[in-house]
Amino acid sequence: MRSRAPRFQRAGAAVRGGCALGVVALLICGPMPGAQAVGPPGVDPNALVLGAPVRPPEPSQQHLVCSHPVWTGNAPVTEPPVQKALGLQQAWQFSRGAGQLVAVIDTGVNNHPRLSLVPGGDYVSDSDGTTDCDGHGTLVAGLIAGHPAPEDRFSGVAPDAAVLSIRQTSLAYEVKGTSSADKQGRMSAGGYGTVTTLAFAIVHAVDMRATVINISEVSCTSAGDNPADGALGAALKYAYDHDVVVVAAAGNLESQGACKAQNGTAGWDTVKTIATPAWFAPYVLSVGSVELDGAPSPYTLYGPWVSVAAPGSNLMSLDSSPGGTGLVNGTPQTDGPVAPVDGTSFSSAFVAGVAALVRSRFPALTAPQVMDRIVRTAHGPGPGRDDRIGAGLIDPVAALSAVLPAPGDVRAAGAGRAIPAPLPPPRVDPWPLRIGVGGALICLALLAVVMAVSIPFRREHRRPLVLPGDDDL
Repeated sequence: MRSRAPRFQRAGAAVRGGCALGVVALLICGPMPGAQAVGPPGVDPNALVLGAPVRPPEPSQQHLVCSHPVWTGNAPVTEPPVQKALGLQQAWQFSRGAGQLVAVIDTGVNNHPRLSLVPGGDYVSDSDGTTDCDGHGTLVAGLIAGHPAPEDRFSGVAPDAAVLSIRQTSLAYEVKGTSSADKQGRMSAGGYGTVTTLAFAIVHAVDMRATVINISEVSCTSAGDNPADGALGAALKYAYDHDVVVVAAAGNLESQGACKAQNGTAGWDTVKTIATPAWFAPYVLSVGSVELDGAPSPYTLYGPWVSVAAPGSNLMSLDSSPGGTGLVNGTPQTDGPVAPVDGTSFSSAFVAGVAALVRSRFPALTAPQVMDRIVRTAHGPGPGRDDRIGAGLIDPVAALSAVLPAPGDVRAAGAGRAIPAPLPPPRVDPWPLRIGVGGALICLALLAVVMAVSIPFRREHRRPLVLPGDDDL
């Protein structure tokens, strides 16, 4: 469905609404027609929309009660396993993300005391962006930049960074006065937010001087269908051209809906599901999920656009409840027990935090160079990239400390390069050494022979002198 063309500045073609974007897992757009082969997306600069008002483009209404993650089990007393696996204590010797503003375009972020939070506005309702009715945005923000506290060992990746909260989607809201039939192609699961409002939010974050943007949202369409994301692609290029690192979740595999078909691992010819904005490489750093043993998580959506991977399972983060000050590690389910905090949404948050660390330590690096550094210091199980996890698991310590060869034109290449092997030492001619050693051995052998031959003569020389008449004494 085509949305009404808004009355504000736009460059070129009319803006069209796309599938609604996901929260917590993903919002799903419904079944799509059969897939066909696709290629990398193009970007039309004329689709860029500038100056969109920071407000809901269509009247919205809340139709669900707010839902917030909870804490289950014993209180945390040790450093979370994920923080150990990423080596954050060692990474903080180099950088803690000071001076960086990370935009979290999501369901809003609760004004938690363990965050340095900057209101960024709301495309869903009338808040300033610091209200989170779904709990998802606060989870993401806590993993990026949550402050440590004496009562537990939890911390975000870049605890000295600030978070710019922009609410752009919510499952608890819907377009006012519309039926479910009106949502085909642009809304899903009763939620509010489209690829068009996501494009507006990206441009707004850039204009508010964000240095890193995290997008833990995905809109899926079947290969061969139009994802209606022209304005979104143009907005991502706008961020890239304005030196902003954009990190996006690769997406979660779902049992139903548009994200249910897993992609193959042999490039674009095996793509069944398009995940936007993740597929807009090189303008985004797309993040898949891995378990702590390095294996791809069972829910991570594959794709030739996946750049790197980060942990995404059994996580903890900050409480999104109004007035909440603690931690949470589970999400209540309407039809079952509390589920763990899992998903590529949170893998993306870890990488956004690392981007903030790198930008703080190396302020002269451009956004493409920061992205390239994160990719080239990741660790994969094989010699090259993988459509499941890209270049592999991120390594914050290496991203902050490795001495890398100067890359080529990253903007033109659009992908990271593997770290080359060390140069072999200069070749040394072995013959002078061999001749010297051989000569020494020959000299030693000759000396041994001379000494052996001389032994009888030395014995004769040592025989006592017998004088005549000695026998008579």
